Amino acid sequence: MSIISKYNRISPVFDMMELPMETMRFGKWREEILIGLSGRVLDVGIGTGKNIPHYPDTCEVVGVDISDKMLSHAKKKANERNNISLFQMDAENLGFKDDSFDHIVTTFVLCSIPEPVAALEEMKRVCKPDGMVINLEHMKSDNRLIATIEDLFNPITKATTGVNINRETVENVKKAGLNVNDVKNMALKDVFRLIRSRP
Repeated sequence: MSIISKYNRISPVFDMMELPMETMRFGKWREEILIGLSGRVLDVGIGTGKNIPHYPDTCEVVGVDISDKMLSHAKKKANERNNISLFQMDAENLGFKDDSFDHIVTTFVLCSIPEPVAALEEMKRVCKPDGMVINLEHMKSDNRLIATIEDLFNPITKATTGVNINRETVENVKKAGLNVNDVKNMALKDVFRLIRSRP
């Protein structure tokens, strides 16, 4: 089953599935990283639009997602926001000119993109030279025990939801040619991390 089919299938219950984590942690993290942004922002894998309430009105936000069903939920959240536009688009082939955005944002997205390095290369391309790429993601831990558990469960999560829980995302950011500014551990030791990088 393709990644589009998987996300189209779970789109009606996606927000409900993540509600506990959204309430306890994710929502606060989204606010923390988005509230201070300005300029033109590209939200890659905007999904059902969970980031939308946290963007300030001063931003011009362009949200893209590969799933039309996920986007239909995002459109409802963006209905009264004049500064947000949404498009169905593949993260590995972004339809924007070079150096188009001040900030590129992903939140829990790089785990499900089939070729994450290719997507990050595209993010680098469309980010302005003085801009920043912000990735809030879960990934493979540097802790051996946690990493082993992630490896064991990854085939299950990948088959059911298309999510890979053992990706080495910091290394993928570097492979894409981005220059890592800082990496912040958010929770579960280093499973959830915030990565900031520049082209």
